[in-house]
Amino acid sequence: MALTALLALVRKDLTLFLADRRALVMAFAAPIAIASFFGSIFPGPGASTEPARVAIHLVDQDGGPIAAAIVATVKVDKNFKVTVSAAEPARAAVRRGASAVAVVIPPGFGEAAGRALFAGRARPQLALLYDPSRATELAMVRGILTEHVMRAVTREVFSPASGRAFVDDALKRLDGTGLSPDDARALGELLTSVQRFYDRPGPRGAASAGLSAPYDVREEAMTARAGAAYNGYAHSFAGMGVQFLFFAAIDLGMGVLLERQRGLWKRLRSAPVSRFVLLAGKAGSGTTIALATLLVSFGFAMLVFGVRIQGSVVGFLAVALACALMASTFGLLLAALGNTPGTTRGIAILAVLLMVMLGGAWVPTFIFPAWLQRLTVVVPARWAVDGLDAMTWRGLGLSAALVPAGVLLGFAALFGALAVARFRWEES
Repeated sequence: MALTALLALVRKDLTLFLADRRALVMAFAAPIAIASFFGSIFPGPGASTEPARVAIHLVDQDGGPIAAAIVATVKVDKNFKVTVSAAEPARAAVRRGASAVAVVIPPGFGEAAGRALFAGRARPQLALLYDPSRATELAMVRGILTEHVMRAVTREVFSPASGRAFVDDALKRLDGTGLSPDDARALGELLTSVQRFYDRPGPRGAASAGLSAPYDVREEAMTARAGAAYNGYAHSFAGMGVQFLFFAAIDLGMGVLLERQRGLWKRLRSAPVSRFVLLAGKAGSGTTIALATLLVSFGFAMLVFGVRIQGSVVGFLAVALACALMASTFGLLLAALGNTPGTTRGIAILAVLLMVMLGGAWVPTFIFPAWLQRLTVVVPARWAVDGLDAMTWRGLGLSAALVPAGVLLGFAALFGALAVARFRWEES
């Protein structure tokens, strides 16, 4: 008797599960979609996807052959998306997050690097202006750049056209290198042999390696306001704050569906108010709650973790309000498109997780494949995080808040219009 009852209960639950087609689809679609997302980010060897490329700006203030060779090889490197520009546009691009790093080749870099290759002293500095929230990309750029600089310097130093001048200069400066007598004598013999090599008739080969790193790196974190420092908590509170606004939107949508399921909206239909007014009231209350949640979160971050609004306070409030309104209307859209609370919750959670992941709150966007990086411009979470970052640690002015706030308001208008058009007074 007990076994029969047990099997009947199991059969009943399985029948209900299989009868709900949306829940059935979501049970299999959610893990497949999220696993496919992470698989596209880390495809492994042999993958044919377009590789992720780090956006950098390249500034050549030298103009010599070594600097030109560095620019030429960096531009064709598959790891970089390179923009060649002057110094100020490069600085501005890094400040607003359009580029991860700006590489500045100073005047006289090539000649000084050629001399430093043998002497190992008075090495020129290569400036790396970087976005402090993207330190991983900075390390990647620094490492790959070393290969390009060494290749360009050694090729030029050991070429017949200019190699003799570098070798002669190195021999003259040999006493000032700080090397021990034995090392100086060995290096002098090497350079003398290189001179004899240049004196030989016929074609010349090119060496592929030098004796020491011919340059130093000067790194400078870029923020818009002087004295402003990057605070990792500002970025994390922006990402997680936006994520939980979306989860609050799911609760708002589920609340509307439950009210409809209980017949409340059917009774409200007889009231002298329109569907638009009723939904606008829900959007207003949802926006107020979402805005309060976001502001309280940032208030805690300011008190405990030292987060500061380094940019425009008005811009910060504009982005926060637009973000709260967007999340609220997203909740109404879920209610308008959903059928029952159970099935709609699964779809909503999947949609929110995908938006947050594509917005860069979980995984840095620079490791995304190039096609996926381009796709993130249609995700509201990215605009929300970028806008909050711009007004906090980046220290940008009010103008930097206008585009993110405008895009978020556009998403809010789209979500709200679809919610009004698709809303049903009764459960179908």
